[in-house]
Amino acid sequence: MIQQGVFITFEGPEGAGKTTVIAQIFERLQATGRKVILTREPGGIRISEKIREIILDNDHQEMDAKTEALLYAAARRQHLVENVIPSLEAGYIVLCDRFIDSSLAYQGYARGLGIDEVLSINEFAIGETMPNTTIFFDVTPEKGLARITKNSTREQNRLDKESLKFHKKVYEGYQELIKRYPDRIVSTDASLSKEEVTENVWKEIEDRFIKSTHS
Repeated sequence: MIQQGVFITFEGPEGAGKTTVIAQIFERLQATGRKVILTREPGGIRISEKIREIILDNDHQEMDAKTEALLYAAARRQHLVENVIPSLEAGYIVLCDRFIDSSLAYQGYARGLGIDEVLSINEFAIGETMPNTTIFFDVTPEKGLARITKNSTREQNRLDKESLKFHKKVYEGYQELIKRYPDRIVSTDASLSKEEVTENVWKEIEDRFIKSTHS
C-alpha cells in the first residue's frame, strides 16, 4: 500500500498540553489549503470511542494490564481501517493525538509487559502503517499532573489517577522509545507556554512537510 498522505502523531505524559496545541496546528494546516484531519486514540470513530470508554472508566480499576493493552490495540485497528488509512490514501495530513508509542510507554514499559511484547500485539493490529513523524511533548510527570489538578474542566480518567511512580515509569518509557526511534520521534519542550510550544511544533512540521513540498 502506498501512502499518499502524511501521518503525524503526538505523544506525551498526562498533562503535557497536546490537545490544545494539536488543535492550533490543525487550524494552521487548514489555512494553508491542505487536506487535513484531526483525530485521537483511543477513539476517533464510533467503535473505538466505545472501547475508550471501557479503558478509561474510573470504575474499571480491576482491569488487567494485558486486557488493557489488547483493548488499545483493538481500538487502534478499527480506527486505522475506518479512518486513518483511507485518509492517507486520499492524500490527507492525518494528525493523531496518541498512537502506538502510548501503548509501548504505558503498557509495555510502565505496566511491565515489555516494550517488544506490546509492540508485537500492535504490529498485528497496524500492519505496515507507522507515523512519518511523532512529536513528543516533553514535560516532567510532576508538572503534567499539577496541570491536570489545576484544570477543573479536564476529564479525570482512570490513568490520571495512577500513582506518581507509575507516571514516572511512563516518562522513562518514552525516553527509551526516543532512543529506539530517533529518526521518527522528535522532542519538544512542553514546559514552555502553549504559544511557544505551538510555534516550535509548527516549525518542526513546516520544515519537514511543508517547505519540502515547495522546494
